[in-house]
Amino acid sequence: MTGIDVRQGDRPVAQVQIAGLIFAVLLLDKDLVIAEANPAAESLLGRSSKRLIGLKITDLIDFGESRIQERLLASDQQLIARGVVGMVGGDRQRLNLTVSPLPSNPGWRVLTLSDGGRDDMSGESEMESAVGAPAVLAHEIKNPLAAIRGAGQLLARKLDEKDRPLATLISDEVDRIARLIDRMQKLGSNTPAAVEGFNLHEAIRNAMATVRAAAPEGVELIEEFDPSLPPVLANQDALEQVLINLLSNACDACRNVEGGQVVVKTRFVSGLAFSAIRLGNAVRVPIEITVSDNGPGIDPQLEGRIFEPFVTAKKGGQGLGLALVKKLVGDMDGRIAHNRDDKAGLTHFRINLPVAK
Repeated sequence: MTGIDVRQGDRPVAQVQIAGLIFAVLLLDKDLVIAEANPAAESLLGRSSKRLIGLKITDLIDFGESRIQERLLASDQQLIARGVVGMVGGDRQRLNLTVSPLPSNPGWRVLTLSDGGRDDMSGESEMESAVGAPAVLAHEIKNPLAAIRGAGQLLARKLDEKDRPLATLISDEVDRIARLIDRMQKLGSNTPAAVEGFNLHEAIRNAMATVRAAAPEGVELIEEFDPSLPPVLANQDALEQVLINLLSNACDACRNVEGGQVVVKTRFVSGLAFSAIRLGNAVRVPIEITVSDNGPGIDPQLEGRIFEPFVTAKKGGQGLGLALVKKLVGDMDGRIAHNRDDKAGLTHFRINLPVAK
């Protein structure tokens, strides 16, 4: 399905249409061996079509004890499944899939796959009910914030030069929180976030500096940056808030882990796209940020619901952090997903965002 550029008049032929789809499409023979794969399948499964063709789908994806594997063996049955957990290349992923038998070729079927962790990226309906119009609360929060900021500025004048960055950090964080409150008041609307091009690594380092100041003792924050990345198209304040939430959660997960590590990695993933429900079209999101930690991972019972409001495993937690993260990423036309690599003992949260033009 790759490398095709064929037209019938002005209308692309079926192969070209399939190659352009943003979800994975695989043609399976009677023995579940892959005969064809589109570019989205290459991206999802992490292999080129040449390496995919000839492999059994059940050797690439382990669906564990679910009935999916059993249903795949029934070549004459249609199948639609959402949020199925499968092991792909050692990573546990939540997938949506369909299986469509081909009556003209008994035993053959078409399998589609998409990342179940990136559904409903807009997230408006649940977030509206979770944070809708807290104007009075926002006013009550902003008043003490102004006092804290003023105290921080006064403190900065009395500190030695070496200690002033900490006072500056207080003022900067107060300003960021005030801006966040302004954004939360607007979360119930469908107005997209104001985005612009900026240096991704500057935003990440700002977030890491904030989290590092309060990180549990013994937890190390590590950078693995690709310095060649182009400017990202996003909202810097919103992205910093997203990263602070993810980094804080990762540090908390490593609190009681000997040699706890939180790694932030950036890279360029060519060809990655997803369907932005709000925009109604495909958005290319090649800039990837991965926040990984070697903590114990997410409770399996909550794994499929962690981006929902009021879902939390933290004692005394409100369960709004990751719901807000999903909303903010969606407002920037990005996607976020998570998975657990049990073999490596790592939990990954991946954010993908567009490139600035």
